[in-house]
Amino acid sequence: MSKEKYIIIGGVAGGATTAARIRRINEDVEIVLFEKGDYISYANCGLPYYIGGVISERENLFLQTPESFGLRFNIDVRVHSEVISIDRNNKEVIVRSQSGEEYKEKYDKLLLSPGAAPVRPAFPGIDLDGIFTLRNVNDTDAIKNYMDTHSVKKAVVVGAGFIGLEMAENLQHAGAEVSIIEMLNQVMPPIDYSMASLVHQHLQDKGVNLYLEHAVSAFTKKGNSIEVVFKNGKCIMADLVILSIGVRPETTLAKQAGLKIGERGGIAVNDYLQTSDENIYAVGDAIEYKHPITGKPWLNYLAGPANRQARICADNMLLGNKIKYEGAIGTAIAKVFDLTVASTGMAAKQLKKEEIPYISSVTHSGSHAGYYPNALQMSIKITFSPENGKLFGAQIVGYDGVDKRLDQIALLIKQQGTIYDLIQLEHAYAPPFSSAKDPIAIAGYVAENILLKRMNIITWRQLQQAQDGIILDVRTPDEFSLGAIPGAVNIPIDGIRDHLNEIPQDKNIYIYCAVGLRGYLASRVLMQHGFNNVFNLSGGYKLYQAATTPVVLNDKDMIACSLGLRDSNANKMEIETIKIDACGLQCPGPIMKLKKSIEGINIGERLEVISTDPAFRRDSQAWCNMTGHKMISQSADSGKYISVIEKVEKKKVSNEISEVSVENNNKGKTFIMFSDDLDKALATFVLANGAVATGEKVTIFFTFWGLNAIKRTKKPKVQKDIFGKMFSMMLPSDTMALKLSKMHMMGIGSKMMRFIMKKKGIDSLESLRQQAIDSGVEFIACQMSMDVMGVKEEELLDNVTIGGVATYMERADKSNINLFI
Repeated sequence: MSKEKYIIIGGVAGGATTAARIRRINEDVEIVLFEKGDYISYANCGLPYYIGGVISERENLFLQTPESFGLRFNIDVRVHSEVISIDRNNKEVIVRSQSGEEYKEKYDKLLLSPGAAPVRPAFPGIDLDGIFTLRNVNDTDAIKNYMDTHSVKKAVVVGAGFIGLEMAENLQHAGAEVSIIEMLNQVMPPIDYSMASLVHQHLQDKGVNLYLEHAVSAFTKKGNSIEVVFKNGKCIMADLVILSIGVRPETTLAKQAGLKIGERGGIAVNDYLQTSDENIYAVGDAIEYKHPITGKPWLNYLAGPANRQARICADNMLLGNKIKYEGAIGTAIAKVFDLTVASTGMAAKQLKKEEIPYISSVTHSGSHAGYYPNALQMSIKITFSPENGKLFGAQIVGYDGVDKRLDQIALLIKQQGTIYDLIQLEHAYAPPFSSAKDPIAIAGYVAENILLKRMNIITWRQLQQAQDGIILDVRTPDEFSLGAIPGAVNIPIDGIRDHLNEIPQDKNIYIYCAVGLRGYLASRVLMQHGFNNVFNLSGGYKLYQAATTPVVLNDKDMIACSLGLRDSNANKMEIETIKIDACGLQCPGPIMKLKKSIEGINIGERLEVISTDPAFRRDSQAWCNMTGHKMISQSADSGKYISVIEKVEKKKVSNEISEVSVENNNKGKTFIMFSDDLDKALATFVLANGAVATGEKVTIFFTFWGLNAIKRTKKPKVQKDIFGKMFSMMLPSDTMALKLSKMHMMGIGSKMMRFIMKKKGIDSLESLRQQAIDSGVEFIACQMSMDVMGVKEEELLDNVTIGGVATYMERADKSNINLFI
């Protein structure tokens, strides 16, 4: 009796895995694997990293050779053997060997794993030397050989999908200047534009030239270079071009055999991965299968699902159709320089296209506990059902820990999970790995608040289109001064209860902060004070700014200018550069440290300031624009943002971006501090520090109750009359005794405020006051108020000047802002 015979067409994830699984289950069947190429088991996802030199040894790409695989699993492996047709009636295939000889081979069961072929449009010049696609080892060898034998200084990647971006990084790693061309308005088409915009920022930070919404029309040879011509008539030059436009399922054999082809162009299979012929199965990139969320067929070009399909298919081919394939939701991840970008399930734009009702929410969280070194921010966007919270998809952009969060969410989506499962998910917690509230738990909590109507959200796009209402920025004045949404009014979260009567109740109120948390807190305050139309900006200013900042095109002139600048700076290598570590500080901490540090260096010297605050790159440039110091360079490395700034003499101040006058004509700031409320004192010193950080003269005039904010903690004994002694008994002895203006609760509120500030890494009132002193803020105590309240000069801080109304008015006359607090 002859053995049952299984023929496998195609190797790698689908075919080789199926063959190995069949053998593990049954030692007696005959297995023949045909592969038209040289290799049947290699790490195709690692090919870009070999080209870039990250993987140094070519042999490391191969998991098994045809010989070792055949020996281990007792499989007849035939490479350089192309199956050119299938005779379904006689259950046999026709094979063409490397020599051109053709022969027939019988089968009992047949597996198709032909994969997908790269798209190579019929552009004029598409076949020029130096233009490549990357799909297999032979492609890799060709690219590697070309780079070894040619001077590749400029490389162009056409297409900005996952593979295209990985190639961009590795080409730059190999020493080339890289440009990416993409027809769409974003990189990574599977994810939403808002999340892709975070990747745009990073690519530009890394020096990659982005040509979004540009289409290639032709390639021409110009000397030793390739001219990449756009449809708009413009062009860029390249020494190497990688086409990463996409792939399409390889269905030639299936069509020739009369197998059913699906509506998306892939081989149609049933739940058991069986084609329209009961003796033929198919797996991998060539098949289309229904999406678990939409129920509609789709194409999924990923190695993980191909391996899963192969295992199921092997069991069904051997044992009968017993295992159903559950389908894939498109879980993918990519390293893009320092960033990790990952997605699973359905993005908002896909749900909108399928007309599936959804809600999306964006949160920003640390990769681990903030007090543990190198906590880096990750941005998470989830989509879910407005009816029951069922999860539809997730996208994460971050640096560390992205993969494990996405994998957890992907499993929940495949198990029909909801946003409540995100909340209930129990995670391993220790400061180096996570926070007590994991980022995906935070995403779940925010989604729950939305579903339960505890918070109304508005997206960045909706806010752009809003025609009415008030845009309320609840960040600190320092944050607001460094960039805000046009038309926004700044009322910091901690003082919002004092300004309720200034906010109209008959209009929509659009609230935002940096990432969304303070916006949520502010919305809760307003909603509980009778405001009915309050909306919090999902993702905060971080996402809004990324999504609305246009990508800057680097044309030929810009590139030449950039090279010229590098050449002109070549003789400045001896300039002393002092490194300043501002990692872990929250805004405005890094700017305050920058301001203090630059005061201690000489003109012409430089500071290299390192921060983990994503906003620091923008803030440091804004600070330079305001103060006139020169921004030399900006870069990002593994979630750390580095700005190199040169101190410039004020009379000769200029900046690469704009000329800035530093003559202070009525640009001082004066504050009258009348209150001794803890929260108002905090606001005063925050405002003063923010103003002085921009180089402006700042004066605070302390009068009546405000004098309590500048009292010594340890005071000398002084002589007072009866009224002075009575005032001393009734007034706070120093700042530690100050009360909150609201929610003081017999001292509990004040203690809670100080505790939360310490926990969040926010400077205490005493620290802010000392910063103001160290930065040169002038403190003036009102002589008349001191006399009335029996406060002696010896009871006040050393740096306080005693003055009267004339002293204050002289300072106010030279300022352009005067605040009464």
